[in-house]
Amino acid sequence: MQVAVLTFEGYNELDSFVVAAIVNRMRPRGWKAYITGPADEVTSMNGVTVRTERGLDFVREADAVLIGSGMRTREVVATPELMSRLVLDPRRQLVGAQCSGTLVLSKLGLLGSIPACTDVTTKPWVVESGVEVLEQPFFARGNVATAGGCLSSQYLAFWVIARGAGIAAAEAALDYVAPVGEKREYVARARSAVEPYLEALPVAIG
Repeated sequence: MQVAVLTFEGYNELDSFVVAAIVNRMRPRGWKAYITGPADEVTSMNGVTVRTERGLDFVREADAVLIGSGMRTREVVATPELMSRLVLDPRRQLVGAQCSGTLVLSKLGLLGSIPACTDVTTKPWVVESGVEVLEQPFFARGNVATAGGCLSSQYLAFWVIARGAGIAAAEAALDYVAPVGEKREYVARARSAVEPYLEALPVAIG
């Protein structure tokens, strides 16, 4: 599975790096999460500059696209030349977003009547866009998922891995990064947050 982790200028490091690191635990199976952005380099809300691994056109071919948040997301959704390049298709892709990334999904018209999760700062903008915001860390319907709160990135990673390789693989990936002495609790919490939205769903992407 090839995963695009959308990372824009002003990005939140926890969103992009945590989800990418957990998904990349699947590299022995041929998976790869790529920091994907609109320029060769992007600088975070805290001044951390990184080189992107893929450009925005990669979102068209990725098996999964995960949209992180940042302090300039409202600028992103107000920039037609950026938004026009985000061609996503939940019929054949897993699509997830976290915090203000949920606003991107809404503006792309990919949520519709699907309720969503986001952070407290972004909530008013998502509500204004016509989407019901849930007071919970994770929600998914079909191939579209959203998460709220910086550390909910682990739930997006768990969801992608569970959908593509099964719950056991997702648990193993999260177990590896969870704190020593708390691994069982971390894995159980993630499973309880995500598993209700996996029931009766086939593995969508091989």
